[in-house]
Amino acid sequence: MARIIRFINNSFYLYMDILIVTFQLSLSAILGAVIGWERERIHKAAGHRTLGLVAVGVTLFTLISQYGFPGAVDFDPSRIAAQVISGIGFLGAGLIIFHNDKIENLTTAATIWIVASIAMAVGIGWYSVALIATVLALVILHIMRLLIPGKK
Repeated sequence: MARIIRFINNSFYLYMDILIVTFQLSLSAILGAVIGWERERIHKAAGHRTLGLVAVGVTLFTLISQYGFPGAVDFDPSRIAAQVISGIGFLGAGLIIFHNDKIENLTTAATIWIVASIAMAVGIGWYSVALIATVLALVILHIMRLLIPGKK
């Protein structure tokens, strides 16, 4: 009987973990896609698919760093987070170009970076921080462009 109860308890926690992970990955995809939609609307390089995928990937790496190595001795989960940040920086650097005496795609690179940080916040369960950062990113990307003359 104790074995059955233990199995039911483990199954319940596994089910709850799957629901939480599904929620986290879905929330990341939505937040990344919303920011990507704003970029795509003005015909910029990284749109809703790219930023949605970046967000899901970063959240998944964050979850793997937290839960993927149970019982590991001397394991620092912040190492994976640091490598994600480096990888996103590399991706963003590949977007930035110098053309006709102008730097292009700098804001797009910064957008990928902020989406990665939002996704990492979702991955550690900081949902309100992720939502606030998403709103701030949208305000900066959309409203600030309207306030500065000559910007499209």
